[in-house]
Amino acid sequence: MKQMDPAALSDEYAVRRLGETDIPAVLALMQGNPQYYRYCGGNAVPTAQGIRRDMTITPPGTSIEDKYYVGFFQEGQLAAIMDLIDGYPEKEIAFVGFFMLEQTMQGRGAGTRLIDHLCGRLKGLGFQSVRLGMDKGNPQSTRFWKKNGFRVIREIPQKKGTILLAERELS
Repeated sequence: MKQMDPAALSDEYAVRRLGETDIPAVLALMQGNPQYYRYCGGNAVPTAQGIRRDMTITPPGTSIEDKYYVGFFQEGQLAAIMDLIDGYPEKEIAFVGFFMLEQTMQGRGAGTRLIDHLCGRLKGLGFQSVRLGMDKGNPQSTRFWKKNGFRVIREIPQKKGTILLAERELS
């Protein structure tokens, strides 16, 4: 795929790649979502070091140019974070490695609007589907993604639980 313009991923939010200076805001947003981390297994807690790693780590066969670790900003405040991989595991698939909405915005349709618009933009760029992994034991996450048109295509056993690989076709 061509390089995506992060600013085009939303009509409702200002979107840009996140960097080192954004780590405190990213950490605060993550710390405001403790429920997510309860389902990550063990004593998972967000850290600045972990965020730095997440900003640069890529799946096999991809490069940093394929990675869009972006923030969605509303009135200058970080409202959501997304790690989006262009063309993984196949060139016509976009992969959401991580998505988190600011806790006070949850349950009001903001996440659904963001994902719907994102999927429309990705379809316009030629993607055929969007994939992601969900923690099987996290009912809030599973409910959100299923409500947004993602269907489980495979279960992947892990040391700390099972990941549900899910996909939304962009037809």
